[in-house]
Amino acid sequence: MGLRARVLSIAAGWVALVTTVMVAVPLALRDRLPDPIATHWGPSGAPDNSMPFTAALLFQAGLWVLLAGGALAFALAGVTLLRRRASRMGLGALLGGAGLFFLGLQAVTLRANLDAPGWGQAAELGWDALLAVAGLLLGGWLGALAARPGPDDRPEPSAVPARRFPLRPGQRAVWVSSVSNGPLAALGGSLLAAGLGFAVLALIGGEGVLWLPAGILSLVGLLGATTSSVRVQITEEGVVLFFGPFRLPRRHIPIERVERAWTEERLPSGVGGWGVRGLPGAATIMIRGGECLVVGYVSGGRLAVSIDDAESGAALLNTLVDRASTGPSAR
Repeated sequence: MGLRARVLSIAAGWVALVTTVMVAVPLALRDRLPDPIATHWGPSGAPDNSMPFTAALLFQAGLWVLLAGGALAFALAGVTLLRRRASRMGLGALLGGAGLFFLGLQAVTLRANLDAPGWGQAAELGWDALLAVAGLLLGGWLGALAARPGPDDRPEPSAVPARRFPLRPGQRAVWVSSVSNGPLAALGGSLLAAGLGFAVLALIGGEGVLWLPAGILSLVGLLGATTSSVRVQITEEGVVLFFGPFRLPRRHIPIERVERAWTEERLPSGVGGWGVRGLPGAATIMIRGGECLVVGYVSGGRLAVSIDDAESGAALLNTLVDRASTGPSAR
């Protein structure tokens, strides 16, 4: 069995397994569930909406089948798609994360409705609602790892020779550039402020249920603010990326890990939106659409960063890589 057939077979088996669990478990608990069942909970944590049992079952399972089936159809249509490790890992992350997310969502719903006399008496939701979010993150990570083995048929960068920056022997140089996204920073700050507001209300009013939206809004807002700007610095030691208004966190890529650098035009629509997109080894830090600095690793992976004057940064990085490879500590 070829690589593509093996990946599709495993993916189809996972889709079938999740679908079976999503249908079989509610049917097995049918006698212990009210009809209709609670399907939505308000900010207070109490149920505020319901659906007939059969409709809820078909709705949740149908959403999963629609999403997973679309992903499989897209992978099946792309003849060369699964030859790339990044594409396989993306498919694995999508199916793994979405599968455990839907299973976690259903588990939370069933637990709240179990043995309730009516949907209005279903249990309130608290921190257990984060089970679905945990499933999304864990499933995405495990799915990407499971899909990683195998060859990587990566498309080559532009055939134009990589530029070099003229440096005299012993001459040192530093390249620094930064870019920011004002709307993304404003959105992240607003969500963070809203989350802190909920936290204050929870402390003052003693409403423990408010800690859930407070935590989610604060986390999403913090992530948005952190990925709203980036500063890139290239020196003889390698590449350093600083994120957010306080330049934290930071990421250092040693010069020994870099094979070459080049530039590409990328848009948010082509990488899945703004922020950090993709998986390790094939990620894009998308702050604004347009010219990106692409760092190719010796290991075969790559990292793209949307940054101003990316061509000069790539030229200097290539020069420093050449210098490091021919110096006393050449790899």
